[in-house]
Amino acid sequence: MHDGNPFQAKWSRSGNLLCHGHWIICWQGTPVELPESRREKDLGTWGIYSIIDPDDETFAQGLEEDEWIIDNVDWLTDLFFDYGIALEELNYRYFYQAVNKEDWRCTSCAGCM
Repeated sequence: MHDGNPFQAKWSRSGNLLCHGHWIICWQGTPVELPESRREKDLGTWGIYSIIDPDDETFAQGLEEDEWIIDNVDWLTDLFFDYGIALEELNYRYFYQAVNKEDWRCTSCAGCM
């Protein structure tokens, strides 16, 4: 576990062409496969995804933790159930926090510029 979070999340690409990557997620070291419709896309968590000015909140996108969990609770609950992950609020928060550190947008890398 990293930082006490039982989820580890990584986007498979770094640098340019982030859009050609996929999610690598583990729960307590066991791989967890996202639904196909979400595996190769950003997850919509909140962040400043600007390569030009990564500190300017004008470029912030996505949903903050509470709102994101509410908007994604259905598919996330199915995922947790399928992998035997307790349906506890803290686990939803851990999931968000893990993917938020690795989330991206097509403007994050400038590969398409």
